Amino acid sequence: MNFTPSLPVFLAYTAASLLLAVTPGPDMALFLAKTLGGGRRFGFSALGGCMAGLVVHACAAALGLSALLAASTQAYGAVKLVGAAYLLWLAYGALRHGSVLRLEGGAQGQGSLFATFLTGLGINLTNPKIIIFFVTFLPQFIEAGDAHAGGKFLFLGLYFLCVASIVSGLLIVVASRFVAAAKSRPRLMRVFDYALASLMGAFAARLILAQGR
Repeated sequence: MNFTPSLPVFLAYTAASLLLAVTPGPDMALFLAKTLGGGRRFGFSALGGCMAGLVVHACAAALGLSALLAASTQAYGAVKLVGAAYLLWLAYGALRHGSVLRLEGGAQGQGSLFATFLTGLGINLTNPKIIIFFVTFLPQFIEAGDAHAGGKFLFLGLYFLCVASIVSGLLIVVASRFVAAAKSRPRLMRVFDYALASLMGAFAARLILAQGR
């Protein structure tokens, strides 16, 4: 069974994953705040919790999408169209509201490393937007007729976690510099916003055009 996509699809997915990984969000705000308040150990503990939550969501999305595809290609196509609308909404949100990176100052209330891990885990497990995102993101790279769709869904989901872990780990190491740049250069954050909006819009257009053929 072949779990890996073709090289062009894999490269496109890698590029998209890298851009998404460096775009600020609630989980990034958490582990950067913990790093600045309590040091790298707390930052990596929070990151570990976030990644553990993403593993659960990635596996659930892979199983759900695989079951849906096996049951009905029409229903799978409908989910992709709904996903296109959601991606367009994400693009609109990125342009309208911008990247949000609010960090808590100080080391008060850091608690234990395990409590920090659980905070990161809880943030991702209780966020329905994450699994919605996986459901809309992964189908971009899997065709309805792929005989190995289930394995590829799981591979792509876990591969995204690897990319996000590496990028986030690097951000923790250079946390103070990254945060200073983010706060002092709002135009840099707008670059992320426009890049994310362009990516989401392109994915949505690809889904709509593919469904129309």
